[in-house]
Amino acid sequence: IQPPNGDTQMTTPYVNHTTPYQSFRFRGGRGHIGLLPLTLVFRCTLTSIPQTQSLLNKAKMPLGLLLHPFKDLSQLPVVTSSTIVRCRSCRTYINPFVSFLDQRRWKCNLCYRVNDVPEEFMYNPVSRAYGEPHKRPEVQNATIEFIAPSEYMLRPPQPAVYLFVLDVSHNAVETGYLNVFCQSLLDNINALPGDSRTKVGFITFDSTIHFYNLQEGLSQPQMLIVSDIEGETCLIFLSISLVQDLLKNLPNLFQKTMETQSALGSALQAAFKLLSPTGGRMSVFQTQLPNLGVGALQSREDPNQRASAKDIQHLSPATDFYKKLALDCSGQQVAVDLFLLSAQYCDLASLGCISRYSAGSVYYYPSYHHQHNPAQVERFQKDLKRYLTRKIGFEAVMRIRCTKGLSIHTFHGNFFVRSTDLLSLPNVNPDAGFAVQMSIEENLDDMQVVSFQAALLYTSSKGERRIRVHTLCLPVVNSLSDIFAGADVQAITGLLACMAVDRSVTASLSDARDAMTNAAIDSLASYRQSVLTIQQPGLLAPACLRLFPLYILALLKQKAFRTGTSTRLDDRVFAMCQLKYQPLAYAMLMIHPALYRVDDLTDEGALNINERTIPQPRVLQLSVEKLNREGAFLMDTGMIMYLWVGRNCNPNFLTQVLGVPSYTAVPDNLYLLPDLDTAESQRTRAFIGWLRDQRPFSPTLHIIKDESQLKSSFMQNMIEDRTEAALSYYEFLLHLQQQISK
Repeated sequence: IQPPNGDTQMTTPYVNHTTPYQSFRFRGGRGHIGLLPLTLVFRCTLTSIPQTQSLLNKAKMPLGLLLHPFKDLSQLPVVTSSTIVRCRSCRTYINPFVSFLDQRRWKCNLCYRVNDVPEEFMYNPVSRAYGEPHKRPEVQNATIEFIAPSEYMLRPPQPAVYLFVLDVSHNAVETGYLNVFCQSLLDNINALPGDSRTKVGFITFDSTIHFYNLQEGLSQPQMLIVSDIEGETCLIFLSISLVQDLLKNLPNLFQKTMETQSALGSALQAAFKLLSPTGGRMSVFQTQLPNLGVGALQSREDPNQRASAKDIQHLSPATDFYKKLALDCSGQQVAVDLFLLSAQYCDLASLGCISRYSAGSVYYYPSYHHQHNPAQVERFQKDLKRYLTRKIGFEAVMRIRCTKGLSIHTFHGNFFVRSTDLLSLPNVNPDAGFAVQMSIEENLDDMQVVSFQAALLYTSSKGERRIRVHTLCLPVVNSLSDIFAGADVQAITGLLACMAVDRSVTASLSDARDAMTNAAIDSLASYRQSVLTIQQPGLLAPACLRLFPLYILALLKQKAFRTGTSTRLDDRVFAMCQLKYQPLAYAMLMIHPALYRVDDLTDEGALNINERTIPQPRVLQLSVEKLNREGAFLMDTGMIMYLWVGRNCNPNFLTQVLGVPSYTAVPDNLYLLPDLDTAESQRTRAFIGWLRDQRPFSPTLHIIKDESQLKSSFMQNMIEDRTEAALSYYEFLLHLQQQISK
């Protein structure tokens, strides 16, 4: 039943990489899960598109795209031109997959209209040659960025405006987050993206709302307190000069507060009014359940139900206040990012709507405390640095077009859908992912290939209007075996996860779990019945879907969807937010973590990057069988890394890497590796550093022993093992086989 241990090499053509038609390889199979290249910004669940909807229905696999449109790219061709060449009929941007009938005419690859080549396009700015339009960068690169002329602006480009909305209640002061925030902003204030027009402002709140006058000419910031939280308030426009003074004094202003209430809703309304004239980014820091004024919430979590095997309640919002306000924000080009730092239930299902519908993002730090949880403090600091300094696009819209015959019907991510194919993104950031589901409305009989194009129009922090365009071209096939041979198992898993989150909220968690299991059963049953010519015993899967049952089991055991294991409601909802919002490469680590043995790292097969040697240990199966007490094992779950040290761990590793004489000397709550001048220490730190560098956020490292509290979290990620509430991988494969054989 279990798939073979050998690695499977497979090649998928037509994938948008740095150049069109560039293929990539990945290693599948049982013992090695290879992450696909992170340079991918555009992936389709099926790399061979079925000719008809009935053929797609027969394959029982979802058709959709996963996008990472504003990803940081090391090589991005940028074109400045007064003429941006687009199809006159469907407005597709010229791309590598159009066809030139001659030097003066090109045929659109989405609607097939024949267009004229403008005179300016005849000149190639790269080669400085005339008469070779097919060699221009727009026709040589599947990803390209245009600096847009004035007709792409509805109004003058907005300035970069940043408004920070800070909880300063007693609870917030106790966590100590304010000191970390103020210091981080002080350290990075000059690195905020922007130009001479940039504005920064602050609102603090508890049961009242406090505004700060930071206008030029004042010797120090002035604070204005508004206690009538329901009333109208005169808002002061803010400028940047006195920010540093305020940040140095802010933590001390509220140090002795005994105010326990939180008027978050009123603070958000005030912030919205302040940002409405310009648009911008609102960064909200909240440490408790809002309990005063508009948007007040009550605790809905029953701690006794956390481990329930039945359906989980309260995954949907308790009020539409936050969604309505988010839609108002979206209309005024304001995005809201939420930082939730709390030890108690905060109703993320309700609060998260403020970010979801305004194209913001949610950061969550459970049990945050400056003394009791130093690992969370370190993560918060690193996340803040990235958040404050990464590039940002303002007043953005994204449109996804596809070849005639295909249609888009559902979007996943954080945005507001303005029309059938247009997403409103008041802010866009390089760490945001999106997914779309598609169907085949008209048969693609006469087509060899189909194309998809995502165009992101945004204002840069320097006030330039830019358009980033990604185009993907895939072959059309008319046989089920070709469809199965081109399935992208990770993209399918990522899209199913998004669909399951929606199903959990609109129907129930058990419905979503059943739907994921049925997705594996149905597709493998279809493969068995319609593709295999000789019926063999056992569970059979095409090479590229061998890991599909494993990934589905991993989703069923993931924090978002698991049952029978104690899971805080906010933790569950945050995991759901991440599955919908994270780019696929990062979401896959959440779904199926990577496990490595690290006490015996060598330079054999190592990578050499920037004169650093990076060891490449083998990825291990997620089973206790792969652990042993003589070793040390690193588990990478995306947001968190666990370094588990066995009771009889190699003494060399303890002294040379951890800097301790014995196992008993390994301290509890260790979250940093000492910087030792030994080969073993350098190898271990190089490997962990290399893993961290592959993602934009900073995972925390927890060094744990058998006695550690976090040992259970580490063990919960052993997906292939049986638990009281869930099947082992072997049992799950048996279950699938029984269902398919019925």
